Amino acid sequence: MRAGFTVTKRVGNSVTRNRLKRRLREIARAVIPVHGHPGADHVLIGRDAGLTRDFGQMLADLEKALAKAHLPPPPPRERPR
Repeated sequence: MRAGFTVTKRVGNSVTRNRLKRRLREIARAVIPVHGHPGADHVLIGRDAGLTRDFGQMLADLEKALAKAHLPPPPPRERPR
């Protein structure tokens, strides 16, 4: 499982954006191996509130979001003839 992170310039300067991305990386390291969807790419989008929100609450938010995500089953593979 892979994770990607994006934080736009509207969030703040580069120091602020990188701080938020570091928080998102740590949350992804803790939550995605346990609650992530195998074979899926996970993209976390940083928002302004991510800088001041409690870290434990952010962990719970990601767990809840992953539980709500409904992924379609992979398409069946065709056998070579």
